Amino acid sequence: MARLRETGGSKAPHSTLEKISKCILPPRVHGFLFGPMSDFPVVRCLIGAMFGALSGVGLFFGLIHNIAMTTVPRIVVGYVFVGLCILGGIFSQQFRCSVLMMFPSMLGSKGRTFLMICVLRGLYQGPIANIQRNVQDVAFSMGCNIDLQITHSKVMWRMVTEPFVEVVQEIVKDSEEFQKEAQSVSRQFQKVRDEVMGQYGYDALGNGSVHTANSTQEEYVEKTMARCDYVVQQGISRCHDWFSDKWDECMNTIQAPLINHFLCVPMKFNFLCDVMRVMTPWCTEKIPVEGNFGQTFDKLDYSINRLAEHFTTSAVFQKLEQQSVFGVNIIQDFSKELSRVFEEKAVIAERIAKVINILLSFTFITVFTSAFGYVRKFNRDICFDNVYITTYFRQIDARRTRAGKRQLLPLKKAERESLINPWSFSIHSSELMPVIVGFLQVVSLALFVCVLLAVDGILYNIFDLIRRHTFTEYSVTSVRQADIVIGGDSMLARLLRKTIGAFNTSSNLDVQTSNLHCLPQPHALNQSNYLWIFIPLFLMGFMCCLQVYTNRLQRVITAFYFPKREKKRILFLYNLQIQKRICFINRQRKRLMFRKQTFKMMLSALFVPLKHVGCWLHWCWVCDGFVRQNQAVVCSSDGCTIIYCQHCWRDLGNICYGCSPQNQSEPQDSDSDSDVYYGC
Repeated sequence: MARLRETGGSKAPHSTLEKISKCILPPRVHGFLFGPMSDFPVVRCLIGAMFGALSGVGLFFGLIHNIAMTTVPRIVVGYVFVGLCILGGIFSQQFRCSVLMMFPSMLGSKGRTFLMICVLRGLYQGPIANIQRNVQDVAFSMGCNIDLQITHSKVMWRMVTEPFVEVVQEIVKDSEEFQKEAQSVSRQFQKVRDEVMGQYGYDALGNGSVHTANSTQEEYVEKTMARCDYVVQQGISRCHDWFSDKWDECMNTIQAPLINHFLCVPMKFNFLCDVMRVMTPWCTEKIPVEGNFGQTFDKLDYSINRLAEHFTTSAVFQKLEQQSVFGVNIIQDFSKELSRVFEEKAVIAERIAKVINILLSFTFITVFTSAFGYVRKFNRDICFDNVYITTYFRQIDARRTRAGKRQLLPLKKAERESLINPWSFSIHSSELMPVIVGFLQVVSLALFVCVLLAVDGILYNIFDLIRRHTFTEYSVTSVRQADIVIGGDSMLARLLRKTIGAFNTSSNLDVQTSNLHCLPQPHALNQSNYLWIFIPLFLMGFMCCLQVYTNRLQRVITAFYFPKREKKRILFLYNLQIQKRICFINRQRKRLMFRKQTFKMMLSALFVPLKHVGCWLHWCWVCDGFVRQNQAVVCSSDGCTIIYCQHCWRDLGNICYGCSPQNQSEPQDSDSDSDVYYGC
């Protein structure tokens, strides 16, 4: 560079981006982009502020868009965040570089992470939520069918028990009237009780056997016989009185003495009254008493006494609690418990959705931190991502070629594994492992997506089959006509009319229902659900391949913001490769001598039988590449079995350093580029 300034020549561009800018942009714009930071200070400050404001707005909406926040705090946080980004855009070159590097990062592994979260969000809002909704719909359908069956059972049970309930209610309603009837019965029965238990109709003093009776039956028999005897005695006594009265009347009528005694003598025939005593055997034979009269009277007397004490009626309905199943009362609490469980699940689902939204928001933070970490390592670690053959690398090599010094280009085959051509579309071996890992992630996620979609589709078909084949119509029919006629005006007749008469009701029930409103209505995923899942999934697969080129683009952006640091890194890489080229022969000799005892030789021996069938496997001992049999170069020395590919054989000067003497080596050239050498 010093020599160019002394000769007055123009400064050659050190990057392809600078060459393109110099060709298509005006000189002042090109000078603004690639010139010193001291040039155009006001314009740089304004453009930095605009860049910070735009990047701040974009980052703010990317971070806060999916986070629940009220309006006022959102506005305050937005102004503060954008203000900090404006300050960073004005004063921090690392901030500007990190924000710009977010775009290639979004097209690489970080963007794949963001898309993976988008796929998970699509899965959660698509098949997972659809499965939960369909299962919930089926569960509510079961609950609706159970409620419908319970309702029908209640209707039929009400039709059966309603007459009995009406009878009981009628008895409760007429309790006062029943009390009056009971008192009337007691008063009327008192006459019967007086007749049976009374002490009249016989001579109580002259019949001691009545008082010595052992039961009501014996007492009533004795009283009946005593009353019959008493009637006979009363008849005889009245007959005697009649004869006595007639005697006195006859004596008073006939005044003549002696004649009156003669004529009235028939009035003294009172002995004829004793003929009535023949009625005593008749009483025994003609007035029998039933054998169970006393027992029946005692029971009736006890019942009448109890009835007359206090007649009350009350209806008591006992409710039997249904035995719970799995802790749930089926009749009352099934639907409520089902709703409560699904409400809890819905709350959990909302929390998971919020967590996914927060993860989507904070993915931008990880993208920014990864970009900032790349810039930080770029400026601190000179070996970090320093494996590219850049334009400045080629300029150094061309300058050394013109000066007649050792050059690196074209690279030897063994050196191509450690350096990457950024303009090559082929994927380097060092870049292949992240691509494979990314594809494995995409494939595993795709399998998970297919399983979920298959489960959702199977459940949808099952639930749709249930909906189409479980339609049921219910017909509940009941006809009741009862007409009970009770005649008479007795107490028992009136009591029966008031009780059993309540059954004289008629009803006609005809209920026609169906479970149409209880059938599940399964939902299928629409086209947008599939698009929200498969488009990010396809983009993830595309980003796995694009990741290689976006990683290369990160170095280009960082080199644009830190050109001096990039120049030092390229100088270090070139000088390091010069030193490796100088030591290439000695390093390969040691490597080949050591690898004579490695597993490659033993593995080759295992495939010796394949040689007889025309199939022989070879590996180059320098680059570890597979070599065809017609392109392999085998050392011709006795006892040496080292195999080379044609490129490595030419790079080693057609000499096998695994069996050659130590003095056969390339001449040592310890010179390096004229610029400063920077160590790690």
